[in-house]
Amino acid sequence: MSAWISMISDADADENLLDALKLARTPHGTVDNVMRVHSHRPNTMRGHVALYRAALHDNTNTLPTWLQETISSYVSILNNCDYSLANHWANAKHLIADDSKADAIEKALHADSPETVFEGAELALMRYTRKLTAHPGQMQQSDVTDLKNAGLDDGQILEANQIIGYFNYVNRLLNGLGVTTDGDTVGYYSNSDKK
Repeated sequence: MSAWISMISDADADENLLDALKLARTPHGTVDNVMRVHSHRPNTMRGHVALYRAALHDNTNTLPTWLQETISSYVSILNNCDYSLANHWANAKHLIADDSKADAIEKALHADSPETVFEGAELALMRYTRKLTAHPGQMQQSDVTDLKNAGLDDGQILEANQIIGYFNYVNRLLNGLGVTTDGDTVGYYSNSDKK
């Protein structure tokens, strides 16, 4: 566990915190530092878990999961958040399931040049992601109209908006408290899950 504030271990947790930690456990059975950093305020941990799962792991989302993870990674690149990038790019790469394609996307996102690998609705989403992350006060109705013109429906636009908003929140949480991946299982998919 590593952050600029203390994080309470399971052994030192009271009943309220243990309940929140139970909710925050990953499929690997661990609690990642992104959640454990809330240990002094279990209610914010509960809220964070609910927001994360609703934005990124909801079965009603219709954007492809690899694209959701790629949007997450792009926000994290733009915000220089190594923690979120390590986790969510690992997920995106796993889901893309094509190392050459994934490497090209990763290079393009780090160069802030998504137009070199994306087109259509995917490129429109990356442009929306960049503007909402870097210049939120400059958003206009035309930014959403561009997404609709690219073929995205209102639900998909909302999905993307919530993923972008969530990662801007979590990047600031992580960067602001110096949270690292030390001790975490990086990525949602463990090595045993890979084909």
